[in-house]
Amino acid sequence: MTYRRAVIPALVGGLLLTLLLWWAGASTHALQVRGATSVFDPQSVSELERWLTPWSYDSTAELMSGGPVGGSMVTGGDTQYAELHSTAMQIRFVAVFVLFLAGALLLVRRIPPTQGRTPATLLALWAWAPVAGTLAVTVSAPWLIASRGHGSYRVLPALAGVVASSGPVVVFAGLSTAVVTVLVARVTAKGEEPLPRRSVPPRAARTAASVGTGVVALSLVVLSYQSVAAWIQTSFSGAGMLSEPGDLLRQWLLLGGWTGPASSGLGDWLLYRAVDVFMLAVVWWALRLLPGLLTRATVPAMAVGAVCATVLGLLASQVLHMAIDDTAGVYGPVHRFSALGNGVPAALTFGIAAALAAVATLRLAGGSGTGAVPVGRDTADVPG
Repeated sequence: MTYRRAVIPALVGGLLLTLLLWWAGASTHALQVRGATSVFDPQSVSELERWLTPWSYDSTAELMSGGPVGGSMVTGGDTQYAELHSTAMQIRFVAVFVLFLAGALLLVRRIPPTQGRTPATLLALWAWAPVAGTLAVTVSAPWLIASRGHGSYRVLPALAGVVASSGPVVVFAGLSTAVVTVLVARVTAKGEEPLPRRSVPPRAARTAASVGTGVVALSLVVLSYQSVAAWIQTSFSGAGMLSEPGDLLRQWLLLGGWTGPASSGLGDWLLYRAVDVFMLAVVWWALRLLPGLLTRATVPAMAVGAVCATVLGLLASQVLHMAIDDTAGVYGPVHRFSALGNGVPAALTFGIAAALAAVATLRLAGGSGTGAVPVGRDTADVPG
């Protein structure tokens, strides 16, 4: 698909995601009206406030600080901090629009929803929405931290808290956005000569997917193991504003949390490990199909595609964790969805690393040819 055709659905998707997140943030006060707790239980109301406040323009909300919504951030009538918060939110919404637009433009152009690619395009766009949200809150973090009035104190832990705050609301908004973007892309793709899929040797595709999945497993299995994660948390020290980087490192390096079977019942331990294996299987399968789905396997396209594959595996594992979660009776039913979107920074880090490893493996294995040929049963585009 040409850029001229791809930019239309990308613009529509970017605008829709931004509007949905703005509407979600503007709905924060609806949870504070009298009678809200008669619709939702108090635990669910508190959880929904935590989801929505990262996208709220309300400068009186103690965003991402763990405090109750409605606490004052402005003292003595000074509006400086409120203006900083407003600036942070302006940057956040502009950033989420631009970042989703850029990723969607590349995805729609390289994985156009034609010739059986529609499900792949839909899933890739859905996975890209949490990435855009995470990067947007990261870009706007300095202004938001400064708006709390103590911008020079524990900057890195505060930054880690902001990075982790985009919340499940982006996942839900991203699903709606992906559906609309694909529908618009199918309309704009009509009348254009579809590019045939690339022929990728199956062995090269499987090898590249295995290497890329191994990079992701390094985070999920090795770095996320309890003792290693604790070492990452506590072994790096600094001074002044850049002290205590452990929380931030964990955000960008750890995809999960492994413990030994002695820490819980063997049955529960095996169940959670099975979910981790399922996540790696989803990543492997997506990486195996990715080179054949792309109209041209460039490094940027492979990088964005691998990040989306990693996020999809992460979301799949989180949905399975929801199914085995037994805390809804204690924390409310909304709490089941609270983990959606966690780990996206690490998925971004290791998704890019997995893409680079997969591209290098494809080239070494002879699967980097750029010639586009019709898809046959012996190509990596076809499952099996």
